[in-house]
Amino acid sequence: SKILVWGAVNIAQLLGLSDLVIGLTIVAVGTSLPELAASVAAVIKREHDLVIGNIIGSNMFNLLAVIGIAAVIHPGPFPAAALERDVPVMLGFTVVLFLLAYTGGRAVFAWRKAAAISRAEGGLLLAAFVGYGYALYVTGVAAVV
Repeated sequence: SKILVWGAVNIAQLLGLSDLVIGLTIVAVGTSLPELAASVAAVIKREHDLVIGNIIGSNMFNLLAVIGIAAVIHPGPFPAAALERDVPVMLGFTVVLFLLAYTGGRAVFAWRKAAAISRAEGGLLLAAFVGYGYALYVTGVAAVV
């Protein structure tokens, strides 16, 4: 994942993307690859609790330890774009994922009976993430130009 992140960051910088966009997309995906591999292995072994624990634990560690350590080492300004655009999007994705996972989609999709996220719902979440990434790309390029 290190080689993927370093190469992608260099290419993104050559394309003129802002550091915020690079961090929200390339670095986020690249540093999540080990968790993705562990989650896929757990799903194959039908250890669904391990997947949920991996996701929650990884997010908590990244939010509390990684950001906290970085702020202790080198405090700096927090980009206004992250507060205005990215935090609401993150909270929205979290609420939608919670509704789908906790209620099994029953609150959103009345025909669902099992408490699970279907492939179609997972595909919609993935498509929404790709759309968000594209919006970041467009606004990142526009901000540089």
